[in-house]
Amino acid sequence: MKRAWFLPVLFVLCGSVLAARLISQGSPGGAVAYLLLFLLLAGACSPLLFPRSIGALDAQDRSAADGRPIIFWRPGCTYCLRLRIRLGHRARQAYWVNIWRDPAGAAAVRAANGGNETVPTVVVAGRPHTNPDPAWVREQLSASA
Repeated sequence: MKRAWFLPVLFVLCGSVLAARLISQGSPGGAVAYLLLFLLLAGACSPLLFPRSIGALDAQDRSAADGRPIIFWRPGCTYCLRLRIRLGHRARQAYWVNIWRDPAGAAAVRAANGGNETVPTVVVAGRPHTNPDPAWVREQLSASA
């Protein structure tokens, strides 16, 4: 849990320190701009942007029943963020597994990627695909709907 929030909290703290310094130098407009930038970065790296994660075993059971993809991810991963943004509202159709919160998910990703925790790893019909094209994932989501 701590690792998931480390980067967003760091962004907020850095933005706050920079904003306080700019305010003390007489530049409140710049302070607001930088603080907003750092808050946006914190939001983009936080687990809040992603659909609610479930456990890997539960995701595998559900995927076997309805054919929807499983997306293994971790907070702070720019490739995961890119996939999430490009999927848009369809992202909620997939099962998301945060590998930092689920040891079974991390083990599944390591097994699929030669011992590396490379994310996003998308599992469709039992076959893992590492860092796939978001358009391909959208097609898989449409096919399973």
